[in-house]
Amino acid sequence: MINEYSRSALLLGDDSIEKLKKARVAVFGVGGVGSYAVEALARSGVGALDLIDDDVVSLTNINRQLIALHSTIGRAKTDVAAERIADINPECRVKTYRTFFTPETAAEFDFSEYDYIIDAIDTVSGKIALAVQAQEAGVPIISAMGAGNKLDPTAFEVADIYKTSVCPLARVMRRELKKRGVKKLKAVYSREEAITPKGEAQEEGAAHKKRQTPGSVAFVPSVAGLIIASEVIKDLIN
Repeated sequence: MINEYSRSALLLGDDSIEKLKKARVAVFGVGGVGSYAVEALARSGVGALDLIDDDVVSLTNINRQLIALHSTIGRAKTDVAAERIADINPECRVKTYRTFFTPETAAEFDFSEYDYIIDAIDTVSGKIALAVQAQEAGVPIISAMGAGNKLDPTAFEVADIYKTSVCPLARVMRRELKKRGVKKLKAVYSREEAITPKGEAQEEGAAHKKRQTPGSVAFVPSVAGLIIASEVIKDLIN
């Protein structure tokens, strides 16, 4: 029978398509990396997706986030992503959480319900908490390392976190995960040295507290997201 996944079945096989239909994947972070991962999973026929993100679409997201359009500015990223999934795969069961994932909000989730976890969030504390929770629940996880301030989409690699190099975020994760007894973490990272942004630092948050806003382009975080989705699909069907 011809259906949405006929072309995928030619490569993966009907049994694999059935496995994907029964799978439930949690995607933490639906931004530059996560939005592309979510859409690829939906188009691959994953049967259930949990989307976790507290952010809304902004004007500066349009250059790189799949869900960012002028018509979606100001809307919750999880809601926009859920609508796209419904139009791609109406049978997919979608749950959305307007939650900023932190160690303090981790208790809101039952990680044992997931077949796979995608970490596409930005904060180190949140990424560490996800890795710890995944290990405790015995659920596979893949984590995105830094994609900001980079221009080479071919520099991404997939490796265990303890075999990564160059990436400053991965270095911090290695140190902190080792302290917490996390023995492994599949990561997508880039060996490309970060580029110094050409613009000035932008003020955010409390008065007198500034940080450099990272630069990004359309073709780097999107590639990281698609690599993550491919790893999840391969692991789920194998």
